[in-house]
Amino acid sequence: MTEQLYQRDVYGQTLVKLGALDKNIVVLDADLSSSTRTNLFAKQFPDRFFNFGVAEQNMMAAAAGLASCGKTVFLSTFAVFAAGRAWDQIRVSIGYNNFSVKIVATHAGITVGPDGASHQAIEDIALMRVLANMNIIVPCDAPQTADAIIVALNTPGPFYIRLGRSKVPTIENKNEFKFGKAQLICEGNDVTIIACGIMVYEALLAVKSLAQKGIKARLINMHTIWPLDNEAILKAAKETKFFVVCEEHNVIGGLASSVNEVVAENCPKKVIHLGIRNRFGQSGEPADLLKEYNLTSLDIEKAVLSNIS
Repeated sequence: MTEQLYQRDVYGQTLVKLGALDKNIVVLDADLSSSTRTNLFAKQFPDRFFNFGVAEQNMMAAAAGLASCGKTVFLSTFAVFAAGRAWDQIRVSIGYNNFSVKIVATHAGITVGPDGASHQAIEDIALMRVLANMNIIVPCDAPQTADAIIVALNTPGPFYIRLGRSKVPTIENKNEFKFGKAQLICEGNDVTIIACGIMVYEALLAVKSLAQKGIKARLINMHTIWPLDNEAILKAAKETKFFVVCEEHNVIGGLASSVNEVVAENCPKKVIHLGIRNRFGQSGEPADLLKEYNLTSLDIEKAVLSNIS
C-alpha cells in the first residue's frame, strides 16, 4: 500500500526543523496558518511569525522589506491568492529586486475540491513562469516537498513552490532530488510522459498499465518548472516518438507550454497536452474532478494509445 501524506504537513514540519537551525528565517501567512501548516512554526518561534490577515498584497510587500534587511522569508497562503491576488507585488517588490522570498502556495489545482472555482488555482504556474528571477518547483509528493523547501532555503532569490490540499501517494524509488534536473522515474523508448505534482502518480499508474500492453513509456517527473531541464526533454525527443505532458493546471502557460517551447525550437516532436482546457474549476470531490477534467491515469493511457503508431 502506497503511503499517502499531506504535502503541507511536511512543509510545516520542515519549517520547524530549519527554523531551529537558522534564526534568520521568518515566516508570514495570511490568516490561513492552520491550513498551510505554518502554525507549526508559529508555535515554536512566535517572534519570527507574522500573520497579516486577509491582506495578501500587503504581506508580499512586507516580505520584500524583510528580505531587503537580510531575512530569508517563507510566505504562505492559498495558491489562488498568492499568485493571483498579489501578482503585482510579487513582480515589482520581490521579483524585480531578486529578493529571497520563498512563496509556498498550498491548495493549488482543482483537487482543492468543494471550495470550487474561486479557490482553485489553475493559472498560477503560468503567472509565475512569466516573471524574471522566479524559480518554480512543483513537488510530486510529501518527501519531495521537504527537498524543495531545503533547496529554496539554500538557493538565493525568489521561489514559488506549489502544493496541493489533499493527501498524495509517495512515489517510491525516486532518484536524488536535484533542483533544475528532472527525475527519470521509468525508462522507455516508445513515448515520453512528462508530469509534475500529483499527476506524477497518475502517470506512473498509466505507465504500468501500458507496459502490460507492450508499450514502453518513459516517465519524467519535471518537478522544477523553472529552471527547466531542457537536456532531459531533448534527450527524450530524440529517443522516443512523442510526448504526453500531464499537469493539474491550464494547458496554456504551464508545464506543457514549457515543453512545447523547448521541443519546437530544438527538436520538433508531437506534444499532447493533458490539462485543463478553456474551463474554470468547480465544486466537487477531488477524485470526481480529476475524472471530469480528464486527468486520471486512464486518460493518460488513452492519450498514449490514440497517438502511438
